[in-house]
Amino acid sequence: APHPVELFAIFAFATCGGYSGGLRLSVDCANKSESDLNIDIAFAYPFRLHQVNFDAPTCEGKHREKLSLIGDFSSSAEFFVTIAVFAFLYSLAATVVYIFFQNKYRENNRGPLIDFIVTVVFSFLWLVGSSAWAKGLSDVKIATDPDEVLLLMSACKQQSNKCLPVRSPVMSSLNTSVVFGFLNFILWAGNIWFVFKETGWHASGQRHPPDTMEKQSSSYNQGGYNQDSYGPAGGYNQPGSYGQVGEYGQSQSYGQSGPTSFTNQI
Repeated sequence: APHPVELFAIFAFATCGGYSGGLRLSVDCANKSESDLNIDIAFAYPFRLHQVNFDAPTCEGKHREKLSLIGDFSSSAEFFVTIAVFAFLYSLAATVVYIFFQNKYRENNRGPLIDFIVTVVFSFLWLVGSSAWAKGLSDVKIATDPDEVLLLMSACKQQSNKCLPVRSPVMSSLNTSVVFGFLNFILWAGNIWFVFKETGWHASGQRHPPDTMEKQSSSYNQGGYNQDSYGPAGGYNQPGSYGQVGEYGQSQSYGQSGPTSFTNQI
């Protein structure tokens, strides 16, 4: 596996698995003493947002309510990062084997065959994982949208209170992780052809093309060696020349005159 595969895999799981972000909200109650203008909500990978808790004023005395974000998007995020980690480890191991143990790699064609199968599998996993994480990321953006989070607060349902978003989460690194995910899919899918050429299937297909074999077999069967020279068409077993035409063996005159003259004598 080439070095760009390893590098892009590192970028994929680093930009997703290392993410941490947050948002800030402001609740300005009619009674200013009950307001909270800096409500910070922090979240991070693996985006189990339903476990992210925060306090918010109710604008009804000093009482505060405990809330949490909505959604659990850990499955798609962890699946994406797991694919990236294993793809990096495999490509690193394959590079070491290819460089330092090339004889073992090509022994019995086992190495190229395993490499081909694993490359196909990782190409499929990158496509599925990147697509799932792209959908998961869009859901994370909605669940952490400050305007959506404000709707969870009871104080914001009263017009006398002013609820405003102060800071939105920065998602640029997560967007980059999705891009690297699809780039990894393109790299691995493009590698399929190059790995296939290392297998014996490609080599055997070039040495013995099917058309050439068919032409050889047809020319052998139609050649002069296999013509039915001893059959009805040949000159050796032509029954007419031996049994009817030859001067020595005219079977018709011999076979008819003998019995006829014998019966006449009787």
